[in-house]
Amino acid sequence: MTTKTPALGDSDIGVVAALMGEPARAAVLMALLDGRALAASTLAAEAGVSASTISAHLARLVDGGLISVEASGRHRYFRLSRSEVAQALEALACLAPCRPIRSLRQDTHARAIREARTCYDHLAGRLGVALLEALVRDGVLVASQSKRARESDPILGAGRSFDYLLTDEGRSRLLGLGVQLVSSSRRPLTRYCLDWSEQRPHLAGALGGALLLRFLDLGWIVRGERRVVKVTQSGRSHLAQEFGIVIDG
Repeated sequence: MTTKTPALGDSDIGVVAALMGEPARAAVLMALLDGRALAASTLAAEAGVSASTISAHLARLVDGGLISVEASGRHRYFRLSRSEVAQALEALACLAPCRPIRSLRQDTHARAIREARTCYDHLAGRLGVALLEALVRDGVLVASQSKRARESDPILGAGRSFDYLLTDEGRSRLLGLGVQLVSSSRRPLTRYCLDWSEQRPHLAGALGGALLLRFLDLGWIVRGERRVVKVTQSGRSHLAQEFGIVIDG
């Protein structure tokens, strides 16, 4: 006797939307959007809830497959389960209204996060968008119109969706900078995210992650508070020299 596999219908996005839509859980997911693992106590502070309440929210997010948990001794740390979760959060941020600014600290952070930030494990904000544009302009990447563009990409619109391909010259140039170019069947070398603050693409994929790590190793950028990335004085000089990216200020 053969067992018939039940037919599957459309994706049930309501399940994921309900998990993301609760304010405390949304705050947790946004806090984890820089790709790092954080302790429950840190996430409770980010969400503004008690330790017992955050435990229940984290359990639901783990069960729903949006975050994973790692043990280190007696402590547990949480991170986004995969890059697709970060991509979904960034896409939602493009649709979501901005929160009102009620303090000088909030205003300072809002400006900084738009200037340069991490989106999971790659650069975003003005710096991330400028980097992708520079890589295409300099021939490191070639933007070729994708099949999605011909079929009207739902995010970028018809004629604005591209596949970004690494050229041979670009590969040599990036290897010369010490960028580790590793891709796998699970993760493409290049992919774009639509940047929620700039409304233009920034570079994701394995190459986007490798560039972030290399810039950190070189000391061109340093991590700041809550996903913010700060460009160092050395970074200003080298980004201008290598990629023609001029950082104001």
